[in-house]
Amino acid sequence: MIDLTKLAQKCQITMDFAGKQLRRLIETYPDYFPMYTVNGKWQHEGEAWTNWCEGFLGGQLWLLYQHTGERYWREKAEYYSRLIERRKTDRNVHDLGFLFLSTWKRWYDLTGDKDIEKVVIEAGQTLALRFKERGQYLRSFVADDSLFIDIMMNVPIIYYAAQQTGNENLWRIANQHSLTTRRYLVRGDGSTAHEGIFDLGTGEFLRQSTHQGWRNDSSWARGLTWALYGFGTVYIYTQDARFLNTAEACANFYIERTPDHGVPPNDWEEAPNPSLPYESSAAAIAASGLLNLAKLTGDPARARFYHAYALRIIDTLTTPEFLAIDTPGWEGILKHGMYHQRKGLGVDESVMWGEYFFLEAISKVLSQQNVANRMWGHE
Repeated sequence: MIDLTKLAQKCQITMDFAGKQLRRLIETYPDYFPMYTVNGKWQHEGEAWTNWCEGFLGGQLWLLYQHTGERYWREKAEYYSRLIERRKTDRNVHDLGFLFLSTWKRWYDLTGDKDIEKVVIEAGQTLALRFKERGQYLRSFVADDSLFIDIMMNVPIIYYAAQQTGNENLWRIANQHSLTTRRYLVRGDGSTAHEGIFDLGTGEFLRQSTHQGWRNDSSWARGLTWALYGFGTVYIYTQDARFLNTAEACANFYIERTPDHGVPPNDWEEAPNPSLPYESSAAAIAASGLLNLAKLTGDPARARFYHAYALRIIDTLTTPEFLAIDTPGWEGILKHGMYHQRKGLGVDESVMWGEYFFLEAISKVLSQQNVANRMWGHE
């Protein structure tokens, strides 16, 4: 059993440490959007592969503002959000949800300012332009015939735009993409493929493939956690039980295949002897997604199970093996993350999405603890 009081203390220490690391990052490298560290350093000349991470820095700043209420974090969060506003019309990537749900949507939720919401809606409308009628999917940044599991984390911004504008075609696009992904990229055991390839002429599904996993038929950990979290979010919008069932199938696969400490390797099929044992960013995404699922599932036993497992992951990630608090000179927050093992990019480093979803999960634990304290009069 996890000691909730001790875990809350570890989470508070983590948020304080994150504040120090992020303040140093934005003051040392102003206007810079890092993706992954090299030897623990954010600024380097390493390849990006694609431009998808600019929202995660601003997202962390919003999380720090929500946690502390400090004006400094609010000002920096707004500033770094405005730096990416132009991306709302970017048709070159499939990542507009990553960019704007973590920044402008958080900003809107705090203020209710309709001008801020317009940016989120326009980003959702732009992402919907990637839809391929033949095949019924949103194309990845790689090619017209390519569908990525990652897009399940981005499709909610189209659902949101549809919901707020009443546009039925936007809703159709989001829903059809989610159903297509569920059918072709999620396997019967709850594992996921990274990519699906389609025939552009007929829309026929041809095969599963991967860019970042071990093999085309293997189980890339971060991709599975994108599905776990993403299908849960889609269920919030649709209340379609198929999407909740898919999120839970992915969650169950993660839990069954991952060591007791809760952190998977980059790909489960590379086991029992993966070259590197940890992919901490996948664990952070899983923890935050499982905290969501604990609230979404209609089964009280599963809710307790998902919640307890999420806390186990967080308890592991807040130890010095993963938290860089005792690693001199390390500029990130969470160690042992993985960007692109095949390309040798961001391997066993800090990665920006890992930082963001780690802090998001930490924030959820602290929020729940604050509610519990108020209920029991401990505040």
